[in-house]
Amino acid sequence: MSALPIPAWTEAGSASDPSRPVLVFLHGIGGGKQGFAAQLDYFAARGYRALAWDMPGYGDSALIAPYDFDGLAQALLRLLDQAQVAQAVLIGHSMGGMVAQQAWTLCPERIEGLVIAASSPAFGNASGDFQTQFVAQRLAPLDAGQNMSDVADALIPTMLTPGYLGAGRALAHRCMASVPPATYRAALQALVRFEQRAALSTITVHTLCLAAEHDKTAPPEVLRRMAEKIPGAQFAMLPDASHLLCFEQPEAFNALILQFLSNAFAPS
Repeated sequence: MSALPIPAWTEAGSASDPSRPVLVFLHGIGGGKQGFAAQLDYFAARGYRALAWDMPGYGDSALIAPYDFDGLAQALLRLLDQAQVAQAVLIGHSMGGMVAQQAWTLCPERIEGLVIAASSPAFGNASGDFQTQFVAQRLAPLDAGQNMSDVADALIPTMLTPGYLGAGRALAHRCMASVPPATYRAALQALVRFEQRAALSTITVHTLCLAAEHDKTAPPEVLRRMAEKIPGAQFAMLPDASHLLCFEQPEAFNALILQFLSNAFAPS
């Protein structure tokens, strides 16, 4: 029996100060580790060890089967083991925020804190009309013979603030265009089955629920309600940003996370 694959990751910095936790960035359904380059550089320059993974099936990571959140959380645990990270603050964007929540249910002892950005605690009934239509709509370009660059052409503008033409737009497009179609299909099917609402009240670590003002995919009110259900959680909203907030406003995104970390993990 072959060993289970270990996801690929990139990293920067070193946690020489024990008061600074290790940070692990988890991307969304159209992302990849390259999308967090600005975050790794920013936090490494401030004394943190920061890692960003390729979720299974993305970039340099092998696809897993079955492709579900239990498998993704197990893969994250294998990464932590391989990277010799005893505990980490998980910083999850969109689907990555869901992986972070699932990981809490699997290995809470390995999690020192959570940042859940532009995400939600559930997608709803996988066989519901909305979910079925959502998957069909997202897969329609591929089913029509188009490629992931075509998918990115259609979707990226809907997840950015109207009129935004900054460098993050091209980076987000490159990330989504590089996702293998088979991975995108598998991730969509996993996404609509996600359900961890009952776990929110069990989260006992420092948590930041981070929303974007114009996000229609994960509206601010969803993140606000999450924060209300997680004991002691903080809520913050990034103004003038949409779902791809970490691409659109990396400096402001980083600053909000640094403020959270500085307050939550200040030396005693």
